[in-house]
Amino acid sequence: MTASNFSASRRQLLAASLASVATLGTLGASNAAWAQDGKRVLRIGYQKGWLSILKQRGTLEKRLAPLGVQVTWAEFTAGPVQLEALNVGSIDFGNVGDAPPIFAQAAGAPLVYAAASVSRPGTEAVLVPKDSPIRSVADLKGKRVAYNKGSNVNYFLVKLLEKHGLQFSDVQSVYLAPADARAAFERGAVDAWVIWDPFLAAAQHTLGARLLADATGVALNRLFYFTSQKYVAQNADVLRLALEEVQAIEHWAQHNPQAAAPELAAVLGLDPAIIALHLSRTPFGVVPVTPEILAEQQDIADTFHALKLIPKKIDVRQAASPVSLL
Repeated sequence: MTASNFSASRRQLLAASLASVATLGTLGASNAAWAQDGKRVLRIGYQKGWLSILKQRGTLEKRLAPLGVQVTWAEFTAGPVQLEALNVGSIDFGNVGDAPPIFAQAAGAPLVYAAASVSRPGTEAVLVPKDSPIRSVADLKGKRVAYNKGSNVNYFLVKLLEKHGLQFSDVQSVYLAPADARAAFERGAVDAWVIWDPFLAAAQHTLGARLLADATGVALNRLFYFTSQKYVAQNADVLRLALEEVQAIEHWAQHNPQAAAPELAAVLGLDPAIIALHLSRTPFGVVPVTPEILAEQQDIADTFHALKLIPKKIDVRQAASPVSLL
C-alpha cells in the first residue's frame, strides 16, 4: 500500500469510527455491568501502531489473567474519536498525541493522564518541495502552509514562527487533514506542509520532500496514555500492568530496530524503509506525567485558547492521575 493510499484509507475509516462510537457506548454499558458482577475488564482503544503489536502478541492478556481481568480492543483512526469513546464510557485506556486531550478536557471528558512518552521533537516537521526556494523559516512569511487544524503540529507551527520572529498571521494557513495535505503538497497547491511521522517519513522517502525545520528546541511532542477518573480510582493495579507491557514493547523496539521496522510497517501498510526512517529519529520510553509535563500541556491549552480553538481556559492539572501508575 502506498503512503497516499494509506492516508486515504485512514480517512475512510474515520467515518466508520465516528459511526461506531454510539455502538461502543452501548457495549461499554454492558461491559461496565459485567465488571460489577465481580469480574473486571480493560477496554483498550487504539490506533494502528505499537498498541497493535501489543494486541497481536497477547502478552497483556497473560499478565492480567491472574487478576481475572478480560481485555477487549477497539480500533480507531484518530485521537479525538478515541477520547469521545472515553467520554461516553466505552473504553478505559489508550494513547493519543498531545493535542486531543486538550479538546477532550475542554469538552468535559473525565480524562486522566496515565503516562507519557518521552519527548519526540524529531517526529514532526515542516516540509517543502525539494526544489522550493524556501530555505529558512523566515521565508515562510506570506506562504501557504498546510497542516491539520487543532493538532500537535498546529501548536508546533505557532511556536516555530514565534521563535523566528514571525506572527502566526504571517503565513496563510491551509487547514487540511494529512491525506488532503499530501495531495495539495504534491500538486504545488501549498508551499509547505507541517506534518508528523509516519506521514513525514513517507513524504521524504517517496516525494523527496525537504525538511525545513523539525520541532527540536521548539515543541516537545509527546504521546499520552489516558484513562478515566472512574477507572483509575478502581483499577490502578490493572493500569500499572498495562503500562509495564507498553514499556516492554517500547524497550523491544528501541533495542531491535531491524525487527521492529518491518513489523510496524506491516501494521501500517507502509514500506519498511519509510518506517526505518521514522524509527531512526524516534526516542523510546514511557514516563510518569510530572508537574513539568502537565505544564507543557498547559502551554498547549493556553495557546489553543488564544487561537480560539477551545471555548474556555482549562486547568490541565485537573486531569492529573490521583495515584502513581509508573
